[in-house]
Amino acid sequence: MSDRPVIVCGLLGVQVDTGGWDRWRPTVDLCRHEDFLVDRLDLLVQPRYRELAEQVTSDIASVSPETQVVHHDVPMDDPWDFEEVYGRLHDYALSAQYDPEREDLLVHITTGSHVAQICLYLLTEARYLPGQLLQSSPPKRGKHGQPGRLTTIDLDLSRYDRLHARFEREALEGQSFLKAGIATRNDAFNELIDRIERVSIRSREPILLLGPTGAGKSELARRIHHLKRERRQLEGPFVEVNCATLRGENAMSALFGHVRGAFTGAVTDRPGLLRKADGGMLFLDEIGELGLDEQAMLLRALEEGTFLPLGSDAEASSLFQLIAGTNQDLRRGVREGRFRQDLLARIDLWTFELPPLKERREDIEPNLDYEIERVGAVENRRISFNKEARRAFLDFATGPEALWRGNFRDFGAAVKRMATLAPGGRIGRETVYDEVARLERAWHAGRPKQEDDALLQSVLGAEALAELDAFHRVQLAEVVRVCRQSRSLSEAGRLLFAASRARRRSSNDADRLRKYLLRHGLAFGDLRA
Repeated sequence: MSDRPVIVCGLLGVQVDTGGWDRWRPTVDLCRHEDFLVDRLDLLVQPRYRELAEQVTSDIASVSPETQVVHHDVPMDDPWDFEEVYGRLHDYALSAQYDPEREDLLVHITTGSHVAQICLYLLTEARYLPGQLLQSSPPKRGKHGQPGRLTTIDLDLSRYDRLHARFEREALEGQSFLKAGIATRNDAFNELIDRIERVSIRSREPILLLGPTGAGKSELARRIHHLKRERRQLEGPFVEVNCATLRGENAMSALFGHVRGAFTGAVTDRPGLLRKADGGMLFLDEIGELGLDEQAMLLRALEEGTFLPLGSDAEASSLFQLIAGTNQDLRRGVREGRFRQDLLARIDLWTFELPPLKERREDIEPNLDYEIERVGAVENRRISFNKEARRAFLDFATGPEALWRGNFRDFGAAVKRMATLAPGGRIGRETVYDEVARLERAWHAGRPKQEDDALLQSVLGAEALAELDAFHRVQLAEVVRVCRQSRSLSEAGRLLFAASRARRRSSNDADRLRKYLLRHGLAFGDLRA
């Protein structure tokens, strides 16, 4: 302690501070230490124990006349009610006006109920009480009559920083698990996973995952469930259903169950997926495909934990956490009468949008390593690229000509095909070239050549288009599309060169794109007009 006044703040111990000098009394004995002088004791007293407070004050005066004891009334109807106790102590802390620049404050946490001790700890940690914690303990055996021991706890000490570092490490481990251990490089995606990890372990409210088909919604939902089970926040199973497969009576029956005889063919009772998910997690993929009647039943199940199985008069119950996935605009669905506004409001508390693979091109290389390892584990053999083949595939996969319309489904299937066809598990350039050609055929089969030609003719003119090879037409058409969807030349450059820029010490994507467009007589501003 410094030479500044020492102020101790603590609750009167209605049980431990009673009695005479033949027993250890924490509040009295903390003033009996020869090497620890308390200049002022702020004694927090429940009004009905004022007589005991006066006795304690008199005893302190007899052993430490230098100590000023100040009583502060802190009424508590129930000292075990966390909300009440924290509120009362919080009010006191706001009114006390301690000055950490001129005095040393110690918050005595030995007395009072366990709830009160926790509240004092929280108020000190949050700096409402700007001091250190003080803990007193009775004397060791054989030292009867001594004042016991005092321990100060500074919440800023490095050992508490190590505890904080442990929590941070657990959070990082959770984030890594949600990413399947893939060292992703896209900053926006990493920030998204960080938010999802925090929400997942702190909330049991519904989570809505948006994103295109194949962006990884189902896999992420499974990993959220696994993470919550690891943290002992859920015990039940992970139940997944694609709402696009549910139609008519089958939808009601599949989700909410039915009783025997509910409809033709219902020869036995069926519990339904909501009951199966009790205590666990229900993942409703493509929730925008769910019928309006099923939406109404689902809303009741979320709000009340109960629902009516088809054909039953008796309610069933299930408590589960919902994760919903969709690639649709649910607000548009509300406007068009296809989706209930009240259900959207209920599931829209935590909404996260997973970006398509083409917006995470810098993550393609670490995902390639992950897919290669996964295929090798499934097939129980070692799979690898030779150096030239790996570079060729990454150049294509991260370039503007790679559309990845099916996102990770396309990507995973491509890696699996190359691994299967590779002689001896070694993927060479010929295997890569064959796969690239296959992907381009598949992607452009759904987009007529006439569409690309019309787009390019609108910016190049018919004469310049006629001189352009088919290979360059495909590439340039995609570049033009990206430019038209981007707000600036720099944004378009970041999307088009996301992967290669990560391998260069310095980059100017805007200049790189500008030069590419100039080779075709184009400027970004012309494409935006």
